[in-house]
Order: sequence, then structure tokens, then C-alpha cells
Amino acid sequence: MKILVTGGAGFIGSHYVRRLLAGGCPGSPDVQVTVLDNLTYAGKIANLPDEHPRLKFVKGDVCDQDLLFGLLPEHDAVVHFAAESHVDRSLVGAADFVRTNVLGTQNLLDSCVRVGVGMVVHVSTDEVYGSIERGTWTESEPLQPNSPYAASKAGSDLIARAFHQTYGLDVRITRCSNNYGPYQHVEKMIPLFVTNLLSGYAVPLYGDGENVREWVHVDDHCQAIDRVLTYGEPGSIYNVGGGTILSNLELTARLLELCDAGWDRVRRVSDRKGHDMRYAIDDSKIRQELGWKPLWSFDDGLSKVVEWYRDHPEWWRTLQR
Repeated sequence: MKILVTGGAGFIGSHYVRRLLAGGCPGSPDVQVTVLDNLTYAGKIANLPDEHPRLKFVKGDVCDQDLLFGLLPEHDAVVHFAAESHVDRSLVGAADFVRTNVLGTQNLLDSCVRVGVGMVVHVSTDEVYGSIERGTWTESEPLQPNSPYAASKAGSDLIARAFHQTYGLDVRITRCSNNYGPYQHVEKMIPLFVTNLLSGYAVPLYGDGENVREWVHVDDHCQAIDRVLTYGEPGSIYNVGGGTILSNLELTARLLELCDAGWDRVRRVSDRKGHDMRYAIDDSKIRQELGWKPLWSFDDGLSKVVEWYRDHPEWWRTLQR
């Protein structure tokens, strides 16, 4: 089997690539992997294994159709991670998000139809649902995104659905909760707080800290993508959650404890525009239909993440602002 992974040098994409090369794809232990990544600020070639015999790297833009026409033939499937993904950046530069996330997805899917690639797993986010006051979202909930980032991902989801309905392309969509793990860019909350605390800096906590998120370890997310790629239904959507739902205040308390720091290191900052109050997803579909469940406990996973950033300052020091 030969798989193209777009955005494969980013945080989640590189974890998935390493998993594939380690035999993580059920039924295809010797899968050949091509990574397409534009190596913007969030993608690093160092995130990938060095000179693996089953890995090919191509630097390029998912919006470049000529590149895709030359790259896609002979691939059996595409796992599509490539995206602009940071909410704060989308508030000051929405155009880049629409270009990559919507037009890039359209271009990729159109190219797959034209060259005959059979399957695409489109990796999305729970943020497309908006904010939920109580309860959990199922896959049938309407999309009500509130940030330019979330709107661009919702647009890409709808494009993906349309290509399945119109052209019969086998597209499968995953919508995951907040990921955490090693190799995550320091603009995201957990690595930002950990690296700031390890460096002796203060950490910025938005508003009253009561915004709630659900967390899933990146390894568990990648395991879910494997299940969707191997056993998922064409045209289906699968929520992927971790089962741990915390306010940002609660998460801050855990990170302070793990980094041996006190609340004097917390700096309250103005809340960001359009900040969703609460995310929580119902992932019973992927558990019941595909046999997936998270293997990491949040306490163990968070402790290991702090340990990883403590042991690898050479990876993140140059990323700090």
C-alpha cells in the first residue's frame, strides 16, 4: 500500500507518519509513505525519521495542482492533515486559512478524482461544531463555527462531503478534540505553558479561564485515523475524543504542579475574540463501529509531555517568541 500524507511534517501528521512506518496501519505493515509539506513555520523536517527506506519527502503546496498531478498517481490513499490550524493567527490573517484549508482541500480532492486515487481521510476538528453549553456533539450536529479557522475547516468538511456525494470519491472525515503530545508547536496552549514555565516566564491565561476543552493524546488520535483508513465507511464522519474535559483553569493548575511553579507565574490576559466557551464530543460511533478507544490516560500523557519538553529544549528554544 502507498499513502500520501499531506502536512506530514507537522505535529499530528509527523506522529502519524512515524506510526505508519512502524507498522501501525492494520493489514499493511510495509506501507510506503510520501509526505507532502510546505514546511511553513509549523512544519519541521526534523519531525520525520531520517532517511527511512519507505519514506519519501516532497516539499510543496497542497494548492499546487500540477505538483499533485505528478505526485498522486500510484498512491492508494491520501491522509489529509495539511492545514492552517491556529485560531489566534486566523483572527489576524483569515485569508491564509481559507486558501489552504478550503481551496487546498478542494484542489486535493479534485486532483484525486482526476488521477484515480481511491480514498481520502480528511482530518478535521471538533471546532467546526461551534460551542456547546452542555452535553456532547454527535456527528449529525449542524456546523456552527465561530472563528475564521473553524469556519475554514467547516468549509473543507463540506467540500469533502460534496466530492463524495457528487463524484463518488471515498472520503472519510475525522473530527478530533484538542490534541497534545511531544513535537507540538509552542503556540498551542500546553507546549506554550510548559516551555514558558520551564524557561522561567509567565503564562498567559485567557479571560477567567473557564473555557472548557476535551483532550486526546496525539498517539490515540493517530490510532483512530488508522481505524478509519482501514475499516471506516465511505462518506462517514467520525468524532475522536479523549474523554478528559477540563477548563483552562484546571489544566493550568495541573501544568503548574508538573512544572513546580506557582500561581504567581500566571498572567491574566484579555479574552480572545469569538472564544468558544465549551467543546465536548460524543465519540461512541468510532468506538462501537470501529473498535477504537484511547489508550493514554490524561494524567500519564500530560506528565510524559512535560518530561519530553524538559528533555528536548533544543527542539523548542528557537520557536519561543
